[in-house]
Amino acid sequence: MTPAARIAAAAEVLDRVIAGTPAEQALTGWARGARYAGSGDRAAVRDHVFDALRRLRSAAARGGAMTGRAVMIGLLRERGEEPASLFTGQGHAPAPLTAEEAAAGHAPEPGAEAMDLPDWLWALLCRESGEQGAAALAAQLRRRAPVMLRVNLRAGGRDEARDRLADDGVTAEPDAISPSALRVVDGARRIRGSAAYRDGLVELQDGASQAVVDELHLTTGMKTLDFCAGGGGKALAMTGRADIAAFAHDADPDRMRDLPQRAARAGVHIDRVTLAEAHAQAPFDLALCDVPCSGSGAWRRAPDAKWRLTPEALERLHARQDAILDQAAALTGANGTLAYATCSILASENTARVDAFLARHPGWHQHHSRQWVPGASGDGFFTAHLRRDRH
Repeated sequence: MTPAARIAAAAEVLDRVIAGTPAEQALTGWARGARYAGSGDRAAVRDHVFDALRRLRSAAARGGAMTGRAVMIGLLRERGEEPASLFTGQGHAPAPLTAEEAAAGHAPEPGAEAMDLPDWLWALLCRESGEQGAAALAAQLRRRAPVMLRVNLRAGGRDEARDRLADDGVTAEPDAISPSALRVVDGARRIRGSAAYRDGLVELQDGASQAVVDELHLTTGMKTLDFCAGGGGKALAMTGRADIAAFAHDADPDRMRDLPQRAARAGVHIDRVTLAEAHAQAPFDLALCDVPCSGSGAWRRAPDAKWRLTPEALERLHARQDAILDQAAALTGANGTLAYATCSILASENTARVDAFLARHPGWHQHHSRQWVPGASGDGFFTAHLRRDRH
């Protein structure tokens, strides 16, 4: 595919996303109908689509309409490129710009449009973080996220992992966000084919997500529960740091289906448990709740999510987060730690949920908390550690 044909394909996918189709589904649908597109073409179209979704409102403003075609025109204008050089109508290129399209578009209005957020989310961020803080957060979400790897420190060190990755064409550098973190600077698409990945020396995991596990102060022999395990990334990270008895639970057990294979590759064992089995194993020294959330801290990786979130959906998430904390508290030992975590930058999902828990459970207190904002080393994350009062 030519660069212009890739622009045309991205505009087609964006039309589907704007109409309500999730981005991944829209990309998959396009790829199935475009057998001529090679892996490089599919990657390039995906990059165009995600870049556009990160800057959807500002690109639509510059392009003059909320359509895939106009958004791609606006994105090119923002980059300082002349759309007419690609919108030629030749071959599979998009049709030439009309006189109306050439004249359309305006600089994004300050605030939500320029910051590429829905109006209500911009207002919420401004209330929670102040306008300057909200602008800084929103600006980060308009950029691409770094590709981060977690080194399985039980299998080897960062230098060994870096050298083995280099042998397979992946360039990575140690990152200060975590002792286990490597930031990939070149060759990201070769990671899954590398020997270091196949042998369990490295896993794809965001840097701040690794840092959340660093905060847990794991010790040999601890009995731990990853209560909202999903694919089990944090459970794997915990077993990579200490010789612990590790258990993983998720309300949707199918999300953990690959965990045994991933654990075997890492040389560790993690027991998957139902809620009833978790109660039978309780009490735990540590119960980690990386709860379902808006994902706002990771919107660089899933940018269509910030356009799908509604105030009503956020309220439902709050209720779910509260319920999960209450459930996990019952599984935490008298001297144990209940760790709460989100990949969110919204205080309503973070400090507000901890405050609500403490109001419901007067025998508990918070003894640690930390917030990471999206940046060069990772996504936005929050964590808080809760314990029962000692009498």
